[in-house]
Amino acid sequence: MRLNLIQSVIFFFLGLIVCGLFYMQVIHGGYYHRQSMNNRIRVVPIDGPRGRILDRNGIVLADNRLVFHVGVVPQDVEDKNALFEYLGQMLDKSPDLLGRQFQRKEVAPFAPVILAQDISRELAVKIEEEKFIYPGLIVQQGYERYYPFNDAGAHVLGYVGKIDEDEMEDNQQYGYTPLSFVGKTGVEKTYDAFLQGEPGGREIEVDSRGTQVRLLGLKDPLEGKDLVLTIDQRVQNAAQELLRDHKGGIVVMDLTNGDIMSLVSSPSYDPNAFSDKNKNENITSYFNDPSKPLFNRTVSGQYPPGSVFKIPVALAAIQLHKITPATTYDCPGYMMVGKRRFGCSHVHGVQDLNAALAHSCNVYFFHVGQLVTPPIIGAFAKAFGLNRRTGVDLPFEAKGNIVTKASEGGVWYGGDVLNLSIGQGKTLTTPLQLTVMMAAVANNGVILRPRVVKAVGGNEIPVMDLSKRPLIRLRDQTWRVVQEGLKAVVDDPEGTGHDLKEVPGLDIYGKTGTAQSAPNKPNHAWFVGYTRSSKGNIAFCVFLEYGGSSENSVKIARDLLLKLRSLQII
Repeated sequence: MRLNLIQSVIFFFLGLIVCGLFYMQVIHGGYYHRQSMNNRIRVVPIDGPRGRILDRNGIVLADNRLVFHVGVVPQDVEDKNALFEYLGQMLDKSPDLLGRQFQRKEVAPFAPVILAQDISRELAVKIEEEKFIYPGLIVQQGYERYYPFNDAGAHVLGYVGKIDEDEMEDNQQYGYTPLSFVGKTGVEKTYDAFLQGEPGGREIEVDSRGTQVRLLGLKDPLEGKDLVLTIDQRVQNAAQELLRDHKGGIVVMDLTNGDIMSLVSSPSYDPNAFSDKNKNENITSYFNDPSKPLFNRTVSGQYPPGSVFKIPVALAAIQLHKITPATTYDCPGYMMVGKRRFGCSHVHGVQDLNAALAHSCNVYFFHVGQLVTPPIIGAFAKAFGLNRRTGVDLPFEAKGNIVTKASEGGVWYGGDVLNLSIGQGKTLTTPLQLTVMMAAVANNGVILRPRVVKAVGGNEIPVMDLSKRPLIRLRDQTWRVVQEGLKAVVDDPEGTGHDLKEVPGLDIYGKTGTAQSAPNKPNHAWFVGYTRSSKGNIAFCVFLEYGGSSENSVKIARDLLLKLRSLQII
């Protein structure tokens, strides 16, 4: 009886085992077969080269340079001591250091461990000739980003670097690997998905120890898509030189479509430092430099616009019939509000609107600002987009700041109104925003969306027709009156931008700005303008951070336009 019970139990458990084997091998056999295949098949990825970046004339601004790396395949090494001794002599490194480096970087027997990057072609050839003596030693080709114009226009291009954990998590669906290089700033970042090459790789079979058994297949990587920019590198080079000894920015934009011809921030940096190991020592100095060369002042910098802000104030006053072009105010050089004195640059005497714009008379606009009131001033400024991003295809754009509500108890104090009227106080704008605003004035209210890329992979990016763009609807007379004042800034012998009359054959419109900055710091200097010619129509901005008088910006603007004339651009 007991024996039968034991036999029954044994047969029961044998039945369970048979059922389990049937389930695993017959019902789910295909699944486990696929799993076993996956466990013994590995892919060693090879990143494809990035697409090139070219300017509007086909000049290459970012390319790929062929480089050579020295690596070791762990499973093929026979004598580590001899191998590292040889590499130590060839690379001028300690064999012990190479050994520790190898141990730290090894992830799998079949995966090459790179011990030296970007060696010279001559050294690569020599090691390639002798590698048969040292099994496991390889010379691997790769690509390194190369920027032939160094710091000229670096903030538009950006730079590349090894992908970090956050970027890896966000971009896994795009086939990035932990060794991938991605754009960190500029168009390298904005258009990274297009520039990134299609990865290839080696598909290999490995045994239970992870050692390669055989090569199953090889897929060549594909190059990424080229970008064609709206940028004219000739203008970039000129703008960079004009700002060489200054902190600030220059923007030049096509009035007809918003194409950015030049966008330069100074001081600049050499993006090659982030990809060329021979320049890597510069990276730390860039991050530690108090002048912030990596910061894009034209797009990310926010500064008080100073007297450039008188443009929306004047438009509001004329449009709402608060003043006429003939309205005059006397400028004794200051205005008193209670016991506070608000100054003007000069004693201008009696000024009408045209003269007040030409001479940048603060007192005139103190009066006008009080008539228009802060909420209306703010509404007109916002209509020009001075409180929002322009939408340019560059990362980290700032949106500026326009204050339209009183901060304390809903009451606007007199001094706050005066500061707002001349672009001081908490009002902040970017150089690019003011360029777009000036283009809107030139185009009677059409708001352009600036862009720096015109084609991707040979396909042109369409530009929105001017008739379909956002429009600030004001009376034609309103635009004409203010435009005449902006022309007087240059044409009037006493105008704050009169130095621009030295540029022959052009009608130039613009506005200067000398904006107070931080305590005990020099003023910021602005000139924002536009001009039309048979060759081209542009809006432009010259901004000098802590540049002192706006006269300094005017001189750089003059030299910039002279250069554009010599290049037959305007």
